[in-house]
This record gives sequence, C-alpha cells and structure tokens, in this order.
Amino acid sequence: MNIMRVHAKLGRVDTDRTDALVILLSEGETLSGPDGSLLDEALGGALRELQRSREFEGKAHEVILLHTHGKLPAKRLILAGLGKHHQLGLDQIRQAMGYAVKRVRQAKAGSFTVVLPSAVPRGASMGDLSQTLTEGAILGNYQFTAYRSEPPTGKGVSTMTILVSQKSHLGPISEGVRRGVATAEATVFVRDLCNHPSNVMTPTKIAGEAKGVAKDTGATLKILEQKEMERLGMGALLGVAKGSHEPPKFIILQYHGAKKKDDPPVVLVGKTITFDTGGISLKPAENMEQMKADMTGGAEVLATVRAAARLKLPLNLVGILPVAENMPGGRAMRPGDVVTTLSGKTVEVQNTDAEGRLILSDGLAYATRFKPAALIDIATLTGACVVALGQFAIGMFGTDTKLKDAIVSAGLRSGERVWEMPLWEEYFEQLRSDVADMRNIGGRGGGMITAALFLSKFVGDCPWVHLDIASTDWSERERAYIPKGPTGIGTRLLIQFLINRSLPHESARA
Repeated sequence: MNIMRVHAKLGRVDTDRTDALVILLSEGETLSGPDGSLLDEALGGALRELQRSREFEGKAHEVILLHTHGKLPAKRLILAGLGKHHQLGLDQIRQAMGYAVKRVRQAKAGSFTVVLPSAVPRGASMGDLSQTLTEGAILGNYQFTAYRSEPPTGKGVSTMTILVSQKSHLGPISEGVRRGVATAEATVFVRDLCNHPSNVMTPTKIAGEAKGVAKDTGATLKILEQKEMERLGMGALLGVAKGSHEPPKFIILQYHGAKKKDDPPVVLVGKTITFDTGGISLKPAENMEQMKADMTGGAEVLATVRAAARLKLPLNLVGILPVAENMPGGRAMRPGDVVTTLSGKTVEVQNTDAEGRLILSDGLAYATRFKPAALIDIATLTGACVVALGQFAIGMFGTDTKLKDAIVSAGLRSGERVWEMPLWEEYFEQLRSDVADMRNIGGRGGGMITAALFLSKFVGDCPWVHLDIASTDWSERERAYIPKGPTGIGTRLLIQFLINRSLPHESARA
C-alpha cells in the first residue's frame, strides 16, 4: 500500500518550486487576492484572461492546467473549481482535490503543491481544511494494481505539499494533515482488502490481516476458531459457514486508549462475508463478482481500530469481525433449517442469502458482553437499501437518539452521510416464524427495515446503531475521490465519530 506523502511548509506561491501548483477557486471568485495577483502578474495576465473568457469559471468538477513556461518556479498551474460559494462545504473541497490530483497524475507530475482555499465553509478551521485537502488528494490518487502484469499509464503522485503563509498556522495545519493521512490511509486499506479476489481474501487471510493490525498498533487480538464457536453456541455463524471448505473465524480486536482501562468501550461489529454466493438460495450470476466486497463492514472495522490506535484517540475500542464464506454444497445450510444463535434465540432460515444478519446476530450478542457505551454494526446488508437510498446515503437505524445524532454529525463532517429509517416494532410481524423465535427474512416490503429489526433483537439494552452500507460500498463509475469498484465509504464516518466522541471540542465544531 503506497500512500502519498503529505506535509505542510512555509512558503510563497511565486517562489515555490514544484511540478504543479494547485489553486482552488469557487464559482465567480476572482484572483484578486495576494496569491492570485502574484501569479497573474507573473503569467502576464493569463489568469484574468481565463476568467474573462469563461474558460475557467470555478464550477464544480472543473479543472484546467496551464504550463508556466519558466515564468514561475512551478512548472504547471492547475485551477480546480469548488462550485457555488453558498453551497461550499468540506466535501466540495474534498471533491475538487480528487479531480485536481487526477489532473496532476495525468500530467505525469510526481509531486505538487496546494494552497489553502480562500473560500472557506462556515465553522471550518485550518485543521479541517488541511485534513480535507489531504483526504481528497490521497483518495483521488488511489489505484489498485496488485494483479496487473504491466504498470498502468500515469503512475500515482508521490508527494503533496500544503503551502502555509504564516508560521503560526503551521501547527494546526500539520495536525489536520496527520488526521487526513490516517483517515485516508484507513479507507485505502479497506479498498485494497475488498479489491482482492475471494480466492486470496479468505477468512484465514482476514485473520492474518487482523494479526497485522494488532502487531502494528499494539491492540489485543483474540481469534475464535470453529471448535470454540461450537462450544459457545454460535449456531448462526457456523450455519452460514457450513457450505464452505474455508473455516470461519471470529475476530476480537481491542484497543485501550482511555485513561481508565475499565472505561466502557465503543464496540464496532462488521459483517465479514469474504464471498457471498447466496448459498443454496443462489444469487443470479450477473454482478456476482462484486460479492468479494461483502466483507466491507469487517474491513472497515479493522481499519477503524488501526486508525484510532495510530491517532492515539483517548477511548477504549473493540472491533468484532464474524468471518465466513457463504457457499452452496452438500453440507450447506438449507432453506427451512433452524439455527440456535449465541443469544439462545432460534432462527428459521427461510433464505440462505440473508446470511449477513445471521453472522451479525452472533457478533452483536458477543459484543454485549463488553457492556459497551456504544454499539455500532456496519454491513453490506440489504439490496433493499440500494432501492431505497441509491448510492449517496448510508441507511441508519438505532435505539439511542444521542448516538444517532453523533453519527449524523460525523457523516456530515466526513462527507459520508447517513439517513435514518424507522425501526418500528410493527414490522416484526413480517419476521414471525411458525417453528422458531423468528425467521431471517420478512418479505419484499420494508426489507431494509426488517433486516435491522432482526438485528435489534440481539443488542439487549446497549445504545445501538446499525449502518447499512449496501448502497455505498461499490461504485459503478469513477467519481471525484471515489474509484470504480469498492469505495471504502463508511470508514471515515466511523473514524470521525470516534474523533468527535473522544475529543469533545471536535464534535462541538462539527
């Protein structure tokens, strides 16, 4: 995993020697400030002429490159649009940086410098801006090339410099860079895990990745093997894994960052199906290759624990990954089978393709043993989420208003937004079974809701939120800082939630 190096330094736009100098401008914003005037004068009025001719208007997604021909120490000047000023938020800056870094790479420049935008979202600090610039650049520069025999055209950009005009600003901007690198690196980690094919990224390999995270961060790791799961009574997870030759894993990763080791932790549970055929209730062949990313929730939990440890966040955190492969076969779970979950509740399996909620039922029940201050599960759970929300919002359900509000706030800050759906008990009528405590599907109507309601039966009294990322985990096309394929969306949401929670002044500013 090669991550772009990012740093901040003192300097001036007219003296900085770089492969490319990036300037971000909102729609209608003139280059009348000190930086713009210096650049325009050096280039003989070329920038003002661009704006007068409306070749560059600062619109969202707009990017233009000019060669300076030795008139500036910077070899190239790149202008990127932020869109309308009154609509400017942190994510518009993140998107502009995503487009800008792609243009830098297209120009085959190995490094570039960026100036903090003069247009700033309300309430945003210099640290917020530098974190956002860093995230947009690293995520926009992402390429997955592990299986290419020839390197792609246009290698990734290796270095980004944020130019700072005042020494007093260097500290907060550098701290923003540190956070931006940690959150972007976590997302890249998730994308890489989900891009690997399922013949590589098996449950055993996921366990190996967890060992790497534990070694890297000093987190405590425990991995339950099949016999231990049988002894504990994890019948739902074991039932899903029965059709596969790959043994299931149950991973518990603990980070202790709070002053008191016994402070109630935040517990994250991530659905980790390394490949989902649907089992006996076989999926259609079309797009089934995307099911290698059905482990996105678990990958995001791993990445979040690693980022929290690297940022040294002052809180206790537990990451839980129930890991399995859902395959058909002679030993596979059948429609109509009844499994007994870790909680003791029984489930009639009417559809083996509704396996995510089964493995999460055991994961959530185990999570309650930690008596969490907050319990969050994240999962590519339902196709119904895609139907309801499309690709720009994560479905959210929960039992605790304060926790839900904190997730909403973190989503707005990170650009990974959530939308709350109802968790009404009336929907449980659809899950009633004639032979068990409940069944694992509730019919077509309200499919995302019945799935969440199913999970709610395994969380006890813990403050709980469920995040359905089936709508956002995979993109059919490349966007500003989001690649085609696995997106890693949800990772920065979780990390921002933990930052806000452990550093209250951050939440107050969100």
